[in-house]
Amino acid sequence: MTDTAVDRTPPTAEDNRSTRAAVATMYRLTDGHRASVLVATLLTLVGSVLGLAQPLVAKQVVDASGRGQVLGPLLLLLAVLFVTEAATGAVGRFVLERMGERVVRGLRHGLVKQLLRLEMREYDKHRSADLISRVTADTTLLREVVSQALVDLVTGALVAAGAIVLMLWIDPLLLLLVTSTVAAAAVIVASLLKGIRAASERMQTSVGEIAADLERALSALPMVRVHRAEDREAARIGECVESAYGAGVRTAKLASVMSPAVELAVQGSFLIVLVIGGLRVSTDANSLGDLVAFLLYASYLVLPLSSVFRAVGLIQRGMGAYQRIGQALSLPTEPSEAHTPTIRVKVREPHQRTVSYEKPALALRDLTFGYDPSRPVLRGISFTAPHQCQTALVGRSGAGKSTVFALVARFYEPDSGTLLFNGRPATELSRAECRSRIAVVDQNTHVIHGTLRDNITYAEPDASEAEVQRVVELAQLTDVVERLPGGLSGMLGERGGTLSGGERQRVALARALLARPSLLLLDEPTSHLDAVNEAALTTVMRDVARECAVLVIAHRLSTVQHADRIIVLDGGAAVACGRHEELLTTSPYRELAAGQMLRPAATPPPSVTATCPPPHSPLWTGG
Repeated sequence: MTDTAVDRTPPTAEDNRSTRAAVATMYRLTDGHRASVLVATLLTLVGSVLGLAQPLVAKQVVDASGRGQVLGPLLLLLAVLFVTEAATGAVGRFVLERMGERVVRGLRHGLVKQLLRLEMREYDKHRSADLISRVTADTTLLREVVSQALVDLVTGALVAAGAIVLMLWIDPLLLLLVTSTVAAAAVIVASLLKGIRAASERMQTSVGEIAADLERALSALPMVRVHRAEDREAARIGECVESAYGAGVRTAKLASVMSPAVELAVQGSFLIVLVIGGLRVSTDANSLGDLVAFLLYASYLVLPLSSVFRAVGLIQRGMGAYQRIGQALSLPTEPSEAHTPTIRVKVREPHQRTVSYEKPALALRDLTFGYDPSRPVLRGISFTAPHQCQTALVGRSGAGKSTVFALVARFYEPDSGTLLFNGRPATELSRAECRSRIAVVDQNTHVIHGTLRDNITYAEPDASEAEVQRVVELAQLTDVVERLPGGLSGMLGERGGTLSGGERQRVALARALLARPSLLLLDEPTSHLDAVNEAALTTVMRDVARECAVLVIAHRLSTVQHADRIIVLDGGAAVACGRHEELLTTSPYRELAAGQMLRPAATPPPSVTATCPPPHSPLWTGG
């Protein structure tokens, strides 16, 4: 497969003004497909040459008819020329359309790869549906440009040049009158091109905004309906629709002015040729055959020129789409790390352990970070998450708990400090290597459209049936499997609409456990669970901690009061560490516990505390 080479630099101001620069930009899109362009151009030119020969043969037919000569051979030749021209043109058009589809394929492959690898900060700045529209609507417009406009521009100009030469040979005076009419139309068209480009770009942007606002409303449809906001959302999206309508009307207005100009060139030229040419035939300045041939060549001049005008207008519209695509392709992405092979974590049997417990699974040393560097979220935070230990992060909203997870997953890079995995700095590892060590159960559980098995095996598509059954039981999903029509092969619907919030949480947990990570990150794992399921999940977390390090975020302290160690975050820093009973004597943990009316835990349930260092251990490097 040949990918289209796309200039990732957005068009410059010169590109906006110059039709020549726009044509050159569109031509660069065909890089890798030049052979197809050449073949299609040659076929189109051959067809055009055959077409240019037809008026000469028609002239001979008319003149021979006047002299009473046999017309059979000439008519047969004319028919052969016509059929051959049609066949050649059809093959050339197919080659062009196929080339256009290939160009779009390459653009879409590049855009999809780009959008899936953007820096997370970019998703905070751009709306996803608008980015998606650049993969769909904008590339479709470009397909029309590269499959039609470019070749029409070249062949139309060449055919027009050939027609002009033959018309000059037949009647220079009529040619002068025809070219004057065409030149007047060309001036009008040229004056409209810039406006068409700008209006088209505004329309493409508005269409992207429609998609973005509609996706926003549909993704939160239950909330929209409960708050009776259908009309408000319709009005918001309607503003974008009106903007697209206005831009479309302006494009149509300019095109409606351009179309009569082209028709003026076509009809005016024919009228001039018929009137002036008829007078010249009546005075014997030309023969009837000359007039017929000149009329046919006038069509061969005007029609290619009109296709040239339309092609230039389409190219200007395409530049608007290309600018949006170029902007998307120029957005910063995560480092490609081409030297690092793709990491595939092989599912291990329970007895297979290759991880060294000498160093903690995760360590943060004096980490500082802010989504806006001038407003730090984390301020010199330090702590560790040892192997075979359940570590909990607690604190008020905004204390930095979810930001810690984002840094551990390498969605963002810290402004300062060190992040270590099993003693190795993250900077010495690729993002793929870091992510191969972890699994995440996010607060916003992600369930994709597909079967229950598809969702559970997303990270390990080749997992065995035994491994799948193990995590189904571990995540308490047996009742879901039994309830769903088709069991593991049952469809979950868009965003897991057939599951409850707690069931989606457990599906995400099963997916994470299947990968057997060295570090499991759980963000509010009990937020959608009732008391019974919360207790069951607490047991699961304790069992999982025997196999890997568990780092859990929770606002409900009942979820973490039996954790091996609890780290309290406040103001972006770790301010305390210990067990639930120990921390009840400290602030702000005491305030958090009092707010939830928690009592000191009874005798802790059996766990893996023997392998979890106490708070005063050297492995603890925080507050």
